[in-house]
Amino acid sequence: KKKKSITVADQFRITSNVTSNAEITSNIERVDSTGQGGLTANQMSESSGVFTFPLTGIYLVSFDATGSAPSTADNISITIKVTTNNSSYNGIAYNSECGNAGSAKTFGATVKSLIDVTDVSNVKVKFEVGSLASGSFLTGDTTQNTSYFTFIRLGDT
Repeated sequence: KKKKSITVADQFRITSNVTSNAEITSNIERVDSTGQGGLTANQMSESSGVFTFPLTGIYLVSFDATGSAPSTADNISITIKVTTNNSSYNGIAYNSECGNAGSAKTFGATVKSLIDVTDVSNVKVKFEVGSLASGSFLTGDTTQNTSYFTFIRLGDT
């Protein structure tokens, strides 16, 4: 009997700092540093921050972010949003980090969710950052993962 393996394993990263509250729609690249990359023949596709799955199935999706808060109290949030009708999106995973009043803070935050992709035309995801005060940002980089998205297909839906 043939052993089943992971059929989708892919990562994208934010390539420049995100400084405003919004869905992340630009400055996104598939990881491409030495030793990194979409590791399977089936890869995610991305257009204006909307990620499309190549196959139906159960996926583990994560958004890992690093950034900096200014020297005032600031809540910085990250969200995974999903649509099941290729139209209206709902937040399904949320995390928030707080800066400390009076001192700058570098932070890290992660959100994860299992997503049941029953239809590759209708089930899609995008990512959002919120609560950024003036001077706060998510860190982007073109050579290493600082703020990034991971997609792993775990099995059939």
